[in-house]
Amino acid sequence: MSSSSVFKPFSEDLSVDLTLERIVGDVVDNFIPTVKMTVIYNSNRQLINGHELTPSLFISKPLVEIGGEDMRTSYTLIMTDPDAPSPSDPYLKEHLHWIVTDIPGTTNVLFGKEIVSYEAPKPMVGFHRFVFILFKQRGRQTVRPPTMRDCFNTRAFSQDNNLGLPVAAAYFNAQKETASRSRK
Repeated sequence: MSSSSVFKPFSEDLSVDLTLERIVGDVVDNFIPTVKMTVIYNSNRQLINGHELTPSLFISKPLVEIGGEDMRTSYTLIMTDPDAPSPSDPYLKEHLHWIVTDIPGTTNVLFGKEIVSYEAPKPMVGFHRFVFILFKQRGRQTVRPPTMRDCFNTRAFSQDNNLGLPVAAAYFNAQKETASRSRK
């Protein structure tokens, strides 16, 4: 076995962060990250797990760069809010913000197929977690769009589309921007 084919997880600490913040549990099952994923808002703001972003930063969709094996491997990216409409009463459980499929490895979302258009997060009450989940596809053009954004279930979507466990995930926190904060 060559050294390039040896499995190496990207970050042991990432799994801990995702578990502590209940991303693992509320959105996905426990997994080991195996693909590097970088989320960049406004051309220069790299997402760091657990940091708070202001809503004015994520009006436009981010650039998401995908590592992976090579361009022949395809990935699906999901962005969801497990705290909708309010963290104290998340009866919608997950609100779907974005899905891009058929993203070739070692590229970014611009090379994929957007099957659910980007909807900018608009938290109204409390701190919300906004989660990016990356799945490795079994083949190209195999992922079907969901029927609705509200009450979305990442686990069920993954199962219905034969995606398996995630290969990467990242998240940020956000709350409604007050008038004084938005003027900065």
